[in-house]
Amino acid sequence: MFYFDDYLGNKVLRSDYLKNINAFFTTRGVNIYPRNGIRVISPIQTHSDHIEVVDKRNGYPDTDGLIVTKQNIMIYLRFADCTPLIFYDPINKIGAVSHAGWRGTAAKIGVKTIKKMGEIFGSKAKDIVALIGPAISVCCYEVSDDVREKLISTVNNIDGLILGKNVDLKQINARQLQEAGVEKIDICPYCTSCNNDLFYSYRKENGTKERHFAALML
Repeated sequence: MFYFDDYLGNKVLRSDYLKNINAFFTTRGVNIYPRNGIRVISPIQTHSDHIEVVDKRNGYPDTDGLIVTKQNIMIYLRFADCTPLIFYDPINKIGAVSHAGWRGTAAKIGVKTIKKMGEIFGSKAKDIVALIGPAISVCCYEVSDDVREKLISTVNNIDGLILGKNVDLKQINARQLQEAGVEKIDICPYCTSCNNDLFYSYRKENGTKERHFAALML
């Protein structure tokens, strides 16, 4: 279940699925910046399905997923309608954040993220906790026939994923993860377009360049 909380004086959204690590989604006007020696890392997002493991570098070009294994490093990605995904493996104590717009969702970036966690660090899908954050919801997300077909082709069961010309990006990402073996998934109920007073919306705000964030620190 999602709830609002405070992080360094800022209003953020958390899930009670993850209580032992610092994982949250920011609201409008919240900045992420280094404090108390914490290293803060964000990639250059391009709606790709490229995922990197954080090391000593600062730059991660063409990257829409980051995996972190060390403490005192905060990773974050930027959003304004696209679906934010946060992952945590409590067994191996590693986490990840991924950016799933329609292109990332069609490329199954969430599934690719947990697979990379497994290939490199031995994470098992059944152990991973997944948070699907605030994003544009099915009520406001009308897409072309071509995009809709690309999205629904990524899952075996499409029940409940389509409403007329609209698709449910959050539920498609959840369905992909479920079919990949993830059992613990918390889905945020907030629509970024309907709740534009809380979150940025690219569609509602005519292409705004402002972004809210999905952040994780072990």
